[in-house]
Amino acid sequence: MKTYTSRFLLLVCILIIMAVLSVLFVGRYTLNPFHSMNDEMALTIILRIRLPRVLTAIMLGMALSVAGAVMQAAFKNPLVGPEVLGVSQGAAFGAALAILFLPGDPLKIQLLSAVFGLLALATSYMVSSAIRYGGRILRLVLAGLAVSATFSAGVGVMKFLADPLKQLPELTFWLLGGLSGVVWRNFLYMAPLATIAIIILFILRWRINLLILDDDVIISLGTDPKKLRATVITLAVIATAAVTSIAGIIGWIGLTIPHICRKLFGAENSRVIPASILLGAILMLIFDDIARTVSAGEIPLGIITSLLGAVLFVIFLSRGIPHE
Repeated sequence: MKTYTSRFLLLVCILIIMAVLSVLFVGRYTLNPFHSMNDEMALTIILRIRLPRVLTAIMLGMALSVAGAVMQAAFKNPLVGPEVLGVSQGAAFGAALAILFLPGDPLKIQLLSAVFGLLALATSYMVSSAIRYGGRILRLVLAGLAVSATFSAGVGVMKFLADPLKQLPELTFWLLGGLSGVVWRNFLYMAPLATIAIIILFILRWRINLLILDDDVIISLGTDPKKLRATVITLAVIATAAVTSIAGIIGWIGLTIPHICRKLFGAENSRVIPASILLGAILMLIFDDIARTVSAGEIPLGIITSLLGAVLFVIFLSRGIPHE
């Protein structure tokens, strides 16, 4: 237990250090932190540009990682995540609809993202029940792939219908994922729903452990498994949709981070969920720092997370890390 506590404290310290370094030192403009407090331009860059972006990156990593951990526990399937089950693609389709037909209203983008994210998840679950090939895990993955492809096609239709001079560039860049245009308004639109969902899932982390048991056993322990499963999945989708409506499609985080946390902290969801929250925030900060510094022109964050997230996924699952 002391080992796990020290690891949690280490993650907290790393997150704080990374956040401070990202605000003060990472960006196109080099700032002297010792003189920034007396420099109006430096203060503007720190407070109005870098700080909301760093906070959004932290919230993005937390939401996607905890959503992945919760979905894997709820479905008893280590291969699921917001992107695998079609949630991210469904949320993207809802956001694309809002961008095309309800422009200039971030709240409507967030609402439609959540609605279509939930619709995609429900569709994946229903389609998996109709599939007669393979086991339960394989059926759910296959259903998620089919639903993801369907909503991706829908996004393609939205791109075809978009104005090529005004709407199409905005929609294309948004689909690549990124935080380049994030300001305080974007963060404040995203933060309430995502924060509430993350906090509730953190509080429920002990009860989420029950979902790895058979439903009959859960009922004998005085808990309704269907209600608990529906509650935590809905919260996971809300968190995913809230951040997706601002950041666009960010892949592999929800799938990869929980696996890394299980290697570091064991299989107990009471530890995996808080570890996923912390490690997801740290890695998202690192990925965002890479996206805005590795070249003169900023690389879309979704490209960085897909590339590095997939590499981490293979490394941690093939080599492993001791639990103790």
